[in-house]
Amino acid sequence: MNTAWFRFYEELNDFLPPSRKKHSFSVSFSGNPPVKEIIESQGVPHTEIDLILVNGQSVGFSQKLEDGDQVSVYPVFEGFDISDVTHLRVKPLRETRFICDVHLGRLTKYLRLAGFDTLYSTEYYDSQIIALSVSGRRIILTRDRGMLKNRLVTHGYWIRSANPREQFLEVINKFDLRRNFLPFTRCLECNESLIEVSKDEVSARLQPRTRKYYTVFKKCPVCERIFWEGSHYESMKNYIRNLPDA
Repeated sequence: MNTAWFRFYEELNDFLPPSRKKHSFSVSFSGNPPVKEIIESQGVPHTEIDLILVNGQSVGFSQKLEDGDQVSVYPVFEGFDISDVTHLRVKPLRETRFICDVHLGRLTKYLRLAGFDTLYSTEYYDSQIIALSVSGRRIILTRDRGMLKNRLVTHGYWIRSANPREQFLEVINKFDLRRNFLPFTRCLECNESLIEVSKDEVSARLQPRTRKYYTVFKKCPVCERIFWEGSHYESMKNYIRNLPDA
């Protein structure tokens, strides 16, 4: 058996048992497996990783391990440039779009309220989520670590919290989205972009108090639900305004 020493940094430690967090530990293996295989055997999905150093040199996922190798594994970098080293993902997605797994319905609503293009269905299988992520260049948001280990997945994030509001804050901080909010622009049910309509056009469908107190209305072109800047809109604006710093 051969042995290599691994050290995972920052939030990658979230995936490790307490005995392996924030310090080097040894992993035994036979032959010369690719470093990706050993990393994921420790519970860390490849989508969370942006840099691997083996004996101080940046390498790709296919790097074969040797006995005695020293391996350092780093998460996605947001704060500084690592353009001179071996990136482990394709170029970043310039337009941030998401697809949520079946356990993240409430998070989906928060993201759509904030204006982010987010696919979701309780009928999606994991294979469908992955296919839609790849074809639509969408980031998978999931509570299932196993899905992110699928070799076809290029962009994904494991949601740590079980609380929907904390999940929303996680995503906003992880992808630096605070300047990208566009509330009141997307259907909460269909995810379609809303279109502005005149009050006269929808008046017959409004409750008397809504008709009396509101003047700006939008409609989903698919499900035809009507939206106005009511309490849900004010609540979202206040929530966004008071989000704690990262």
